[in-house]
Amino acid sequence: MKKTTDIIAFRQPESVDDPLTEIARDGARRMLAAALRAEADAFVAQYAEETLPDGRQRVVRHGYGPERSILTGIGALDVQRPKVRDRAPDVPAEKKIRFSSAILPKWARRSRSLDALLPVLYLRGISMGNFQEALAAILGKDAPNLSPDVVSRLTGEWQQEYDRWQRRDLSARRYVYIWADGVYLQARMEPQAECMLVILGATPEGKKELVGFQVGLRESAQSWRELLIDIKARGLAVPPEIAVGDGAMGSGRRSTRSSLAHAIKDVGSTKSPTCSTNSRNPCSRR
Repeated sequence: MKKTTDIIAFRQPESVDDPLTEIARDGARRMLAAALRAEADAFVAQYAEETLPDGRQRVVRHGYGPERSILTGIGALDVQRPKVRDRAPDVPAEKKIRFSSAILPKWARRSRSLDALLPVLYLRGISMGNFQEALAAILGKDAPNLSPDVVSRLTGEWQQEYDRWQRRDLSARRYVYIWADGVYLQARMEPQAECMLVILGATPEGKKELVGFQVGLRESAQSWRELLIDIKARGLAVPPEIAVGDGAMGSGRRSTRSSLAHAIKDVGSTKSPTCSTNSRNPCSRR
């Protein structure tokens, strides 16, 4: 009996036909191009009264720049950025009217949604050398070439952004409700998950915001106190109407309900808010 030796290779993810994705990309490409044209036309219209001595309009559209690929959450989009020209002949270069797109900045190569994806991949344990492969699996073969040096620079920028967030001023913030809880998070390839102490707040408009967080010790009142002191130092002084927390916020000599009330009061309130507690250990593994 003759054996069949034909081998049928699986199709690679980037080669799979996906009409829906192609339609979405084509639509996004058309919408982006239309938005860029409208932005340039609106800019030119602002200077419609500016004319040259011979009566011609000073600021006009001037074709398009070279086509470039912008990586977005649905893959790469090839677009051309409209150009605008200031035709005034005797104006120094530094005084020329220049057009700068807010939709597509001059050096942009990735959309903000994709920039938000990169930290997630990093936290999920994707090594710097494997970013290209991971992005290709998600976005297709047109994913950008992210070298380890580029990823290293990005992680430095993320750290700076985090540091700025941790130092932000809270004096103008007002929260009606505050939730305090601890959860286990396992970042990258660490052997053990760490307990993250998290404080959430709800504004009078009903918007939920992350007030503060830090890595702490399970069932440690001191860790919670350090987080609350930091929040107070950055200006949060208006007490919430209701504070919801757990038993790990207080010591054994004080009831959970009372300990949360005192903890929130330490943030700068002049009265103890209405408090509710959750009896479960906030950092227990399930």
